[in-house]
Amino acid sequence: MSSSSRPAGPGATGSPVHVVVACYLGWMLDSFDFFIMVFVLDTVAKSFGVGVGATAWAITATLACRVIGAVLFGRLADRYGRRPTMMINVLCYAALELLSGLAPSLTVFLVLRALYGIAMGGEWGVGAALAMESIPARWRGLVSGILQTGYPTGFLLASLLFAAEPWIGWRGMFIVGALPALLVLYIRRTVPESPDWELRGDAKREPVLSVLARHKALTLYAVILLTSMLYFSHGSQDLYPKLFLTGFHHLPHAVVVWMMVVYNLGAIAGGLAIGFLSQRIGRRLALAGAALLALPAIPFWAFGHGVIPLAVGGFVLQFAVQGAWGVIPAFLNEISPAAIRATFPGAVYQLGNLFAAPNANLQVWLMHRDGSDIRWALSGVIVVVALLVAVLAMFGRETRDVRMGRERTDR
Repeated sequence: MSSSSRPAGPGATGSPVHVVVACYLGWMLDSFDFFIMVFVLDTVAKSFGVGVGATAWAITATLACRVIGAVLFGRLADRYGRRPTMMINVLCYAALELLSGLAPSLTVFLVLRALYGIAMGGEWGVGAALAMESIPARWRGLVSGILQTGYPTGFLLASLLFAAEPWIGWRGMFIVGALPALLVLYIRRTVPESPDWELRGDAKREPVLSVLARHKALTLYAVILLTSMLYFSHGSQDLYPKLFLTGFHHLPHAVVVWMMVVYNLGAIAGGLAIGFLSQRIGRRLALAGAALLALPAIPFWAFGHGVIPLAVGGFVLQFAVQGAWGVIPAFLNEISPAAIRATFPGAVYQLGNLFAAPNANLQVWLMHRDGSDIRWALSGVIVVVALLVAVLAMFGRETRDVRMGRERTDR
């Protein structure tokens, strides 16, 4: 049976809107599950009788293992289709989130967070490929921004759930994080398979290493760019709520929740605005401009005195950080070799995560080195990577007019 004649699934409508919604929700809920850990670093440490440095390894393990998931689930999606792979992926990360809340010891907890990293690593690449291959070319900039705002929206949801942490505890937060499993029902009912994948049918698929060997320079460029981007995001997020707002500024729990809401509203606005703008001015200029916008926000974000300056700085900084990220789903899919489009974007993304995985430990080390405080640890990382992202963006090639996916069948 040819791939092009395979049914999309019971009740699937074929509308690209459903594809975008499902892929957005998949990344949003994956992000929600990840950021729960950021908010409970200290309470998990206290529960297991260890220091925060020990539980910070849970973040490192998650980030480091995401590259395994990107390759594993990406290859499954290139071989068997984006849609079924995405459903399996969502079920895996939801189940591992639930088990994390039931972990009896720190060792088991760290193993589960590493396994969760594998599941998390698969979602972004598969979902982004499915979405970008299923929409008209003129939608790509906006949809890229929409998809990437799933990440700060997940952070926002985790921030709101954190408000309930005094009552449900850290274990309850992880148990709530199992709810994304319900998304599989929506995918099964409404989401069709990628037309790009179906057009290739049952043709022989070239091994991924052979494809990468022909594109060595492209792969190296993409990995360096994504490593910088991931230091940009994690360097501005992972330690900010607990070690900076709570630990350094001693802000009350309710104020930290409010600050994180403002933080993520800026991120959502940035992802949508810069993603849309990239369709007008091009991916390179939009990415470089967003990265440079972070620099004037740093004095308020890291060195502001009082809640209002910190909130304004956080809003603008996350507008810039996630604005830059709003370009990435479209850009990576546009530069990807078509034969491995479910694997390449996710693999380079998660290789970047692997190299950026020590960020939390690096910033903690910088915080304690020579008596320096967390403000310099946070701002130093962001200044370096913002400049690096801007330079790398301008060295890249413009891709907004690349044809792929749905537009092949629409014309």
